Amino acid sequence: MELFKADLHTHTVLSPCGDLEMSPRNIVARASDKGLHILGITDHNSTRQCQVLQEAAKPYNLLVLTGAEVTSKEEAHCLAFFETHEQLAEFQLYLDEHLPNIPNDPDKFGYQVVVNLEDDILYQEERLLISAIDQNVNQISQKVRELNGLFIPAHVNRGRNSLIGQLGFVPFDLSFDALELSKHITYEQFIKKQSYLEGNTFIQSSDAHFIEDIGTAYTHFYMEEASFEEIRLALHNKQGRKVALAS
Repeated sequence: MELFKADLHTHTVLSPCGDLEMSPRNIVARASDKGLHILGITDHNSTRQCQVLQEAAKPYNLLVLTGAEVTSKEEAHCLAFFETHEQLAEFQLYLDEHLPNIPNDPDKFGYQVVVNLEDDILYQEERLLISAIDQNVNQISQKVRELNGLFIPAHVNRGRNSLIGQLGFVPFDLSFDALELSKHITYEQFIKKQSYLEGNTFIQSSDAHFIEDIGTAYTHFYMEEASFEEIRLALHNKQGRKVALAS
């Protein structure tokens, strides 16, 4: 098995809280400089910047995992990833259907734009992407499962915008592939407080909103190659594939 470094939580210029330097070409260049092999693109409630990131990554030895960071009805953040453009497009329709029609205020929240490889603006999202969609976490997980995607509750250790922060616990009936920790805690510190979650797969990511944050936290994946299905196997500790926290 080979070792791959993966940072599976990165925002772009499309996220209102993302810095305007977070363009596709800047992101992949920084990821390469940090020695990453796999990068997850997870804008708030939108997948529209993902395919340009994949194009930008072609000159680099970098797999771009495409998806979104979805805000559930409970205000909990969850990462969702998909293998094909068709699955990604169907999930985008789902997000568009369930995102409330609350207009974005760029002066207050920041711009929400999709750019091309030359940083030209292709699209501007008018609705506020950091709003919660009208689906609960189980409904989101079910939709991701229907599309054969990967579902990972985000930064579960945080006091806000996480399952534990919003609900007080991770629901026992929730179907997920892994749980994500932020870079501000170790697995050992977390499990001391949440021992019922021991035995699950954990990843750690940067949740980068600024260029300098990319790769400041990452997960080791032991796999035969960098691919979507190999990542799925590793998250479930199957066929000799596995993950390990870098810290």
